[in-house]
Amino acid sequence: MNVEPGYLAGMKVLDLSQYLPGPFAAQIMADLGAEVVKIEPPAGDPMRGFIFVDEDGVSPFYKQVNAGKSVVRLDLKTEAGRAVFERLVSRADILLESFRPGVMERLGFSRERLAQCNPGLIHCALSGFGQTGPHRLRGGHDLTYVALTGGLSATGTEAEPVITFPPLADHAGAQQAVITILGALVRRGVSGKGSFIDVSLFETALSWQSVGLTTAARHPALIERGHGLLTGGAAYYHIYRTADDRFMAFGAIEAKFWSAFCEAVGRPDWTGRQQEALPQETLIADLQDLFGSRTFQEWRELADQVDCCLEPVLAHDEVGDHPQVRERGLVRADIDRAAEVLFPARIDGRPSARRQPLTELPAEQVLRAWEAESL
Repeated sequence: MNVEPGYLAGMKVLDLSQYLPGPFAAQIMADLGAEVVKIEPPAGDPMRGFIFVDEDGVSPFYKQVNAGKSVVRLDLKTEAGRAVFERLVSRADILLESFRPGVMERLGFSRERLAQCNPGLIHCALSGFGQTGPHRLRGGHDLTYVALTGGLSATGTEAEPVITFPPLADHAGAQQAVITILGALVRRGVSGKGSFIDVSLFETALSWQSVGLTTAARHPALIERGHGLLTGGAAYYHIYRTADDRFMAFGAIEAKFWSAFCEAVGRPDWTGRQQEALPQETLIADLQDLFGSRTFQEWRELADQVDCCLEPVLAHDEVGDHPQVRERGLVRADIDRAAEVLFPARIDGRPSARRQPLTELPAEQVLRAWEAESL
């Protein structure tokens, strides 16, 4: 079967990032057809030992987020390492890094120097708080970034906030980086100019908070945990425990879905209660009693029969068996990389291709190949 090249075929990406956000962004570009070379220090990306490791001593999470890339070790603190890196930069289209502000300059690669090496280079700096501001050098992780956006204050139960999973700012920041890089490539195609892109994980998560910030400014009670429509105060947008201690997610915001649910469970008298004042504590309690009277499987069967925005809260080990997931083929399992989630978009009707395992190469081998292409 002939496979058309990806949208970014021919693009060369240097990925200097570590852990999750930057490598995830680079993987998206690899999924779109770019050639991604991940440059790691001699000791490697700390993600190699994250949470737990396989028999080869490497974390499966590292292998998953770097699948489809070539990995080279390069010591940018040495003159020889910087010389090789500079030659790679001169032939790259995109440079992605996740250092704290100032690190690239200390390594000898300021924005001005990079522009001299390659005027068309698109350089994306992905950091916690951005390149300017009082927090620019402050350490952080996903939980602390989301905490500062206000979003964490609205997530959880009335008693306390809960940690979001998977890390929201990390994944959102990665996608923001890719979106902006793609825009820079479009401009470069017209003007020939490169770009410097400053992406902040905190600011990306903050950009998702327009609804929360607007509500807080006008009706603050409606954004409090357990009080608002989207924060646990609505009976028709809630999570309920079943008789066997599983959970169902209910999202019947539209009247037609709420009405269909009420008819299906034999409570048409509840139809007019959807617009009771928030928080709907009494109606939530009534629904909890109802959900607690049937098993998880019984509710799943009802959800399959009635179109009312009712779905099971699946555990991770159940997701691959869901019929929609099986049909679309997005989740693939193998022995070495466990569960792999493929690129989540079909292009011209084609399902996403499986990624090749990451390969480790000498930097000189990559450099020779890139220089040969320009001859």
